[in-house]
Amino acid sequence: MAGKDDNEARGRAGANQSHLWRPYAQMKTSSPPLAVARTEGCRIVLEDGRELIDGIASWWTACHGYNHPHIRAAVERQLAAMPHVMFGGLTHQPAETLARRLAAMLPGDLDHVFFSDSGSVAVEVAMKMAVQFGLNRGATGRTKFVAFRGAYHGDTTGAMAVCDPDDGMHARFAGLLPQHLIVDLPRDVAGVAALDDLLARHAHEIAGIVVEPLAQGAGGMLFHDASVLRALRDAADRHGVLLIFDEIFTGFGRTGSMFACEQAEVVPDIITLSKALTGGTLPLAATVARRHVFEAFWSDDPGHALMHGPTFMANALACAAANASLDLFEREPRLLQVAAISAALKAGLAPCRELPGVRDVRVLGAIGVVELQRIDNVDTLRQRFIAEGVFVRPFGNVVYLAPPFTIAEDELAVLMCAVVKVVGANPASS
Repeated sequence: MAGKDDNEARGRAGANQSHLWRPYAQMKTSSPPLAVARTEGCRIVLEDGRELIDGIASWWTACHGYNHPHIRAAVERQLAAMPHVMFGGLTHQPAETLARRLAAMLPGDLDHVFFSDSGSVAVEVAMKMAVQFGLNRGATGRTKFVAFRGAYHGDTTGAMAVCDPDDGMHARFAGLLPQHLIVDLPRDVAGVAALDDLLARHAHEIAGIVVEPLAQGAGGMLFHDASVLRALRDAADRHGVLLIFDEIFTGFGRTGSMFACEQAEVVPDIITLSKALTGGTLPLAATVARRHVFEAFWSDDPGHALMHGPTFMANALACAAANASLDLFEREPRLLQVAAISAALKAGLAPCRELPGVRDVRVLGAIGVVELQRIDNVDTLRQRFIAEGVFVRPFGNVVYLAPPFTIAEDELAVLMCAVVKVVGANPASS
């Protein structure tokens, strides 16, 4: 008869059989991942034949749906010509074209594009730019950032340091991370005054302000008004610090405009982009700086150069995919589709307001959120969505939808009905 230790060892061996260490998952207790055979449109087809309507567009990346033929054809052409070449001392047309197009799309003089391969790294580059901007101009003490409660900017060390230090997922790493100034967003006159006071006292040590414009994503799908962004722009200008907009989540139509900053009619000094940049096909990110930021690095002094260079920077395949994705934004009515999704979410999620345990229901662009008092077992809730034929991943105390912009009306209706049904059956709501 096998002993307890033998049974536990066999359980560990089974859990580790695939050799994969999965993201944001307690490997011992979480449900096994779903094996995917293929994707098509707004659907994930599992190896067992089941189809799930994707309610979160693969972490908000697949804005055009999956396997769009235009993007696929562009990647195939680029693969045949040149999948990758190092970007140190070399360049190529897909990257040159993409940088030019991004500069033309972005507001103001956001003209200088630095490519990397993930959103977290794009934020790291932005922070590094901001600090070196000061160093190159003789300001040696500006190494801190102002960031905000509810924020999430990534999982690398620098990005973690400007996430919410108390309620964020990285709170346990406080001893590792540099200490920055984490405050409430300035939502009213008192908040603006508090931020102004903070900047007046600490401007000599602050390199920049980092914010997710309009929507704080992984920190809880928290929304704020465009007036907050205008207040941040005014405060940054008054105190001579750089303003960084992290549009990894919000860029490329998700909030209803191509970029969230457009709704506030302000131009950040640095903006970060990723996720939907390639239409969810290949990893690529961009950190884009305004002219005056770039000019602080333009020098005869080699020490003023930005010493950063990811190995797969400006990967040609990813740039080809991104150019094809931008083609689709130009040719197809993506922002009109976002507006239609937004209207549908407002109507379709409204019944959740009457359900016990629901704290709030809110919609911004193609983001619909049902905030609960609590979720006792998020894994169980996720499995209930799968049983309804949809892929939705609640986290913290929120259930949210951020579907592909190309989703059909009937598919979106299935998603919203599943949310109402599953939230209504949530044990914490009874």
